[in-house]
This record gives sequence, C-alpha cells and structure tokens, in this order.
Amino acid sequence: MERPRKFVLAREWIIFALCMGLGGHLVLAVILHTPDRWPWSDAGVYGLLVGLSVYIVVQMLRSVWRLVKGRTKSGPENGGKQSGAPVRLT
Repeated sequence: MERPRKFVLAREWIIFALCMGLGGHLVLAVILHTPDRWPWSDAGVYGLLVGLSVYIVVQMLRSVWRLVKGRTKSGPENGGKQSGAPVRLT
C-alpha cells in the first residue's frame, strides 16, 4: 500500500530538520570544548556543512537498509515468500 504524498514529504522534512539540528549541536560541542579549533565567526557555515553531511549519511544508511530489508523479505532463504505478509483466510 502506497503512503500519501503529504506523509512522505512530512517524514523527509522531519528527517532533514533532525539532521540539521544534530549537525548544529555537533559543531556547538566542538566550539565549546575546543574554541581554538573553530572560531565562532564560522559556526554557522560549519553547522550547515556538518548538518548536510549528517543528512547525506542518514540517507545512505536508509538506502542500504531498504536494500537489505528488501532482500531478506523475498530472498531465497524464505523460498521467495514475503515474511510478515498478511494471510487471507477465505
């Protein structure tokens, strides 16, 4: 069953926002713990770059997860049957 487009779009925006927030917090942690490494004047640029990097990594992990999950559902070890598929009793 296909999910509605608004649901998918909202989920992607939430993932993007969480990744950007995590990137900003990582940069803030580095700046606060080692202020001589990154100056405060560049915190916004570094936060954006680290946030985008986190988002790219998350998207790659999601793609790998979909590939692995898809293989285990219909792989040869299950005889081509999908595990967890609803069974219709008629």
